[in-house]
Amino acid sequence: GSVSLAWVGDGTGVILALTTFQVPFFMIRLGQSKLYRSENYGKSFQDVTDLINSTFIRSEFGIAIGPENSGKVILTCDISGSLGSRIFVSDDFGKSFTHQDLPFTPLMQISYNPEDSNALMVISNNNELWLSQDFGSNWKKIHDMVCLVKCTIFFTANLNGSCSDRGVLELRRTTDYGKTIKTVATKIYSFGLGGRFLFASVMTGKVSGTLRMIHVSVDSGDSWNMAQLPAVGHEQFYSILAANNDMVFMHVDEPGDTGFGTVYVSDDRGTVYSKSLERHLYTTTGGDTDFTNVTSLRGVFITSILAEDSSVQSVVSFDQGGEWVPLQKPANSKCDATAKDPDKCNLHIHGAYSITTRLNVPMLPLSEPNAVGLILAHGSVGDSISVMKPDVYVSDDGGYTWIKALKGPHHYAILDSGGLLVAVEHSPTQPINEIKFSTDEGQCWHVHKFATEAIYFTGLASEPGARSMNVSIWGYKDSMLSQYWISITIDFRELLTRDCQDADYVQWLAHSNDISDPKDGCILGYKEKFLRLRKDAVCWNGRDYEVNTQPTPCVCTLDDFLCDFGYYREENSSVCVEQPDLKGKVLEFCLHGKEEQLQTSGYRKIPGDKCEGGETPQRKEIDLSVRCVSDLVEPVTLSLPSLSQVGEHSNSMPVAIMVIIIVMLLSAAAGVVFIKKYVCGGRFLVHRYSVLQQHVEDNGVDGIDDPLETNHTQNGKIEFHDDSDEDLLE
Repeated sequence: GSVSLAWVGDGTGVILALTTFQVPFFMIRLGQSKLYRSENYGKSFQDVTDLINSTFIRSEFGIAIGPENSGKVILTCDISGSLGSRIFVSDDFGKSFTHQDLPFTPLMQISYNPEDSNALMVISNNNELWLSQDFGSNWKKIHDMVCLVKCTIFFTANLNGSCSDRGVLELRRTTDYGKTIKTVATKIYSFGLGGRFLFASVMTGKVSGTLRMIHVSVDSGDSWNMAQLPAVGHEQFYSILAANNDMVFMHVDEPGDTGFGTVYVSDDRGTVYSKSLERHLYTTTGGDTDFTNVTSLRGVFITSILAEDSSVQSVVSFDQGGEWVPLQKPANSKCDATAKDPDKCNLHIHGAYSITTRLNVPMLPLSEPNAVGLILAHGSVGDSISVMKPDVYVSDDGGYTWIKALKGPHHYAILDSGGLLVAVEHSPTQPINEIKFSTDEGQCWHVHKFATEAIYFTGLASEPGARSMNVSIWGYKDSMLSQYWISITIDFRELLTRDCQDADYVQWLAHSNDISDPKDGCILGYKEKFLRLRKDAVCWNGRDYEVNTQPTPCVCTLDDFLCDFGYYREENSSVCVEQPDLKGKVLEFCLHGKEEQLQTSGYRKIPGDKCEGGETPQRKEIDLSVRCVSDLVEPVTLSLPSLSQVGEHSNSMPVAIMVIIIVMLLSAAAGVVFIKKYVCGGRFLVHRYSVLQQHVEDNGVDGIDDPLETNHTQNGKIEFHDDSDEDLLE
């Protein structure tokens, strides 16, 4: 049996619980579904199974909740004795349902258009794309042989009739629900969306079609630029670890089954990338990475690296990938007895990789945007992640300092915008009846017995957004004859009865340990002061609590800049030095179909950095006015770096000489294009930016290529298939 929970709306108190029991019987499934509804945050449930006519709901599709606060719900089921499917839909927060038979069988959960909850999209089990504009009442088939679709706008299709032949897919776009369809790219392996960026993983056609490269568009595919990243082969992948409207974190897998790769960060166009972190852990067996975006403080990311001795170690960046450092050892903890080197004693965080390897880690790291600075995570203290039973650690300053909060693994949740933390001990084999809670950000914990009779605990559930004061404890009771689900909801509003007042808050400067230092706290070009709840204040923030911040611009320093192409930072230094492999090389790349030459002193500003004045290293891109060639959409719309350079000419030169020079340059350019297209077999030659690229060229292989994709869940876990960019681009 299984149970699925879904909160319907924000602050409505409505929870739907779908319980499913099924067993295989020869070639069919026998099962039963029951639907329950609560209007008081789970304190009581009403059996509403009759609203769905006691129909068996497909548990793999779960409960599809509409965007924002639309109140829309979709349940997908099979029709008994038929090959068809049926959906039950509600637009009143699950109070009533109507059913609609589908002219197809869904292959995936039905998706909503984020901008219009009446618009639905799904791929059928024979790869047809179906759309509905009236919340499922009527459906129309938009396209055959669709392999991947996102946001009801973009999809990949294969006219040859197979999605397994990924390198020949076409990327298509529709903005009017299928009335008109435009092909925006060809030779697609996969595609993805991240922030305002559209990425396409494109086969280059060279080396028997085994290499791929990434192209980037910021105008929905009308124009493309090639991402300046190292090449990957068929056994490698790219993954968008995080993306917003300013920049992208991109993982580039290393050749071979190494289990690690390199993290790159982009410029604000998503085109130019700088190396951020080497030996980044990203397994090829399960596709798991520990990369975590700490949402409670801007610029903070935590992830794991695979050391030379194959140990897994945690690192943190406080400046959006500019520098990565080990996590500090908590003052109230000792170095793990299994540590090989006690002198190298740091905190190491358990993420998705630990869960995949079946360590005793029940939850990923947790942070919430409205709980400023708070992070809860399982970890160990030593020279690397330990396989021993982990403990729970809490940081109240965005990851700079930590305390050991709870011994042993726990399930935890953040309530009341960080004013309350709750935790239940992870005990799969022993029943429990106690919950722990803290009102001072994890320093002290109290125990509450929530039931006289213990239950087998299966999960802790709280309303998304961390604003609620209710938490539901789910489990089951086991008797000799039966097992049945138990849900117990605790309302901590009865504990925190006093509303917080102004005197309960204190001013806090983020990224700072010395508020008197005028330079302290400057991250990404500005300081941020917050009003945070005092740790000794036992009061209720309330659902209407908003984070109060006071940003102040800082003077620019070298810390506000990433190292540009051909440059890197030595350890414990802010100065960017030239890579030995690239000294004396001309840095060229393609942008908007024209070759550009980069003149740089080694620095480029971090995307989103808001510093003013101070140090401003010079950086200039010179348009060489030479067309580049790409085999993406149209051979002449994207550009390729030329083997020759166009010089600057004085306006005072005689007209005749100018004409002769222009003719010569055009002839040279035409010759280069001819050689590239016919002598080199149309291979895509690429700029000389990365060391890996340089090594490829030294070995006689022209150019690079890359694929990417993202599929993010809360706290940064990414899911994908090991041989596929598709699940990495999203």
